[in-house]
Amino acid sequence: MTQSEHSRTTLIADELERVDGRRPGRDAPERKHRKMASNPFHFYRGSAQIFYTDLKDGLLCLPEGMTQWVKPTAVVGDCHIANFGFVTEKGSHGGLVVFVPNDFDDACIGHAAWDLARFLTSIFLASHYAHGILDGRYETSEFDDLTGLKAPSEKAEVKAARAFLKTYRKTAEAIARDPATRRSVKSGFPRDHLLHASLKKARKRSIGGNNFTTKSTLGKAVHVAPEGLRFRDRPGRYRRLDAASVATIQSQFRPYVDDDILDIVERLGAGTGSVNVERYYLLVGPAGASTEAELPLCHVIEVKQQRTAAPLRHFADIDPRNRLSPAHLTVDLQRLMQREPDLLLDEVAWNGAQWLVRSRHHARYSLDPEAICLSAHPGRNLRQYVEACGEVLALAHGRTDHRSTAFETAIAARIADSGEALIETARAYAGQVVADHAALCSLMSGK
Repeated sequence: MTQSEHSRTTLIADELERVDGRRPGRDAPERKHRKMASNPFHFYRGSAQIFYTDLKDGLLCLPEGMTQWVKPTAVVGDCHIANFGFVTEKGSHGGLVVFVPNDFDDACIGHAAWDLARFLTSIFLASHYAHGILDGRYETSEFDDLTGLKAPSEKAEVKAARAFLKTYRKTAEAIARDPATRRSVKSGFPRDHLLHASLKKARKRSIGGNNFTTKSTLGKAVHVAPEGLRFRDRPGRYRRLDAASVATIQSQFRPYVDDDILDIVERLGAGTGSVNVERYYLLVGPAGASTEAELPLCHVIEVKQQRTAAPLRHFADIDPRNRLSPAHLTVDLQRLMQREPDLLLDEVAWNGAQWLVRSRHHARYSLDPEAICLSAHPGRNLRQYVEACGEVLALAHGRTDHRSTAFETAIAARIADSGEALIETARAYAGQVVADHAALCSLMSGK
């Protein structure tokens, strides 16, 4: 290992230890680090802090016009192709299923170019992952049979990256022409679109849908037990708590929910970037609910410990709002970026930490990168998917400030003159992520 490689490996280990509380290594490996070591895409998902450290250190350089000449806005922070999907507006209480950014844990006030660059990098990493599945380097549980499946070509990757930026730019231009466009949502797709079948699945999971009792977030989590509606016994996913812990959580969080708390479990192993943070699921519904017919009156509430958004270690001073507590900032910016914010979305200081209180949408549904990038027509599917992401990301960014269209006008112009440079920067950085993933694997193997 060269000195440069050793320094990079040390940086990776230091950054993972700083956020995750444990240094990656062979002995008693962190669950999150095992997941990240499975492939470079999952490494990228779990290491947003390294992306922003590289921005600060100059290893990753964005076109300066995109950061100097465009006013800051609310950004997703950890923007990649797996952090978009279908939810119901207004949370569990809504009926309209929409396609949106669906993870705001690293949201802050920052540069839209961060989200654009991070998403573009994820395009190349998702395609790399798909190729690795086909040639046996990486594994997936998405497909039992890989026969007939192809991964996007290098040409298709670049076409998809251009399509993403073009759709984002056109949406920003549409807002600049007519600010009412900010109220638009993506709630329908043509029959030949990759997301058409996914939308149908999401709708079937919503209240009144054919699969609500079996496939919705609620239906999969809850069953009728002798004592009433309760969380299912799912070892490795849910952990039962002792009576004292249940009583403490019930007392602390009952004022934040709209009905009785029927059951409480600890949620294990959720997500990638936040797989190691503490979180609980509350089953909320009418007192004594004990039948399947009462399921539509219930919903699952997540109480999740919230860390500081990844960009803010280096870029907090971009806007005073970034000084808000981590959970408060997440709640405020999620409300800004959604057209119809979740009706149950709050923040709590408890047990020496910040916590988010939020609905688990009944109809929540998203695609894994291999489902996007592996098919008989991978280039077409990837392009269709990222175009949808470009549109809804521009809408989310554009909802931050309703007083003017200065942001939309500026970012559209900068994409027009610097978009190709941004794509090349992202493609090169994807190669760095692949190398970083190999470094993590070496750390995990003790080499």
